[in-house]
Amino acid sequence: MHPHLLGRVDYLPTYQAMQTFTAKRGAHTADELWLCEHPPVFTQGLAGQASHLLAPGAIAVVQTNRGGQVTYHGPGQVVAYPLINLQRAGYYVKEYVFRIEEAVLRTLAHVGVTGHRVAGSPGIYVRLSDPFSHAALSGPQPADDPFRGLGKIAALGIKVSRHCTLHGVALNVAMDLEPYQRINPCGHAGLQSIDLSTIGVHIPWDEAAQVLGNKLSTFLAP
Repeated sequence: MHPHLLGRVDYLPTYQAMQTFTAKRGAHTADELWLCEHPPVFTQGLAGQASHLLAPGAIAVVQTNRGGQVTYHGPGQVVAYPLINLQRAGYYVKEYVFRIEEAVLRTLAHVGVTGHRVAGSPGIYVRLSDPFSHAALSGPQPADDPFRGLGKIAALGIKVSRHCTLHGVALNVAMDLEPYQRINPCGHAGLQSIDLSTIGVHIPWDEAAQVLGNKLSTFLAP
């Protein structure tokens, strides 16, 4: 599964293309991995609550068939769409999510950043006070504020149709983060979204996309 770098493409045609690819694929269709960035857009999950969209302004809102709540895509973000036949790959959805997160963790490690999982909240987070510390999060996060001291650097939203995956993961590289203040990211009020450039890591989009694509190819292999 070789990563296809699509560059900057509009969200809606890309969403439609992955639906068409998935609808037409057969048992022997090769898996694909698309990497791109999108012009500013908010995307809403199937069960997404309108109340989490606080003030979209001029940024378009697109309803999608993925899981999860509202998220933001914009320039300076690497969006990865693995289109995989899970039945053929030989693992289930929970394992699939774990493998995607592992690929993001290894991508961050490539630039010296330690990412973290938060139980029950798919995606990857960094410790805002010290994103380069290798220490694990000490014990479970407080129940009243599971994101205390953390910033979300990668959001994950997927859909599985006839054992085949759609949508994927978005890694924040060097963005204008203001639009995140117009939503409750992934349905969590006050959750801070962060990118690599804000924590002092400057990596070209192409390089970040290449690293993430290679890690995903490795970790999603059967």
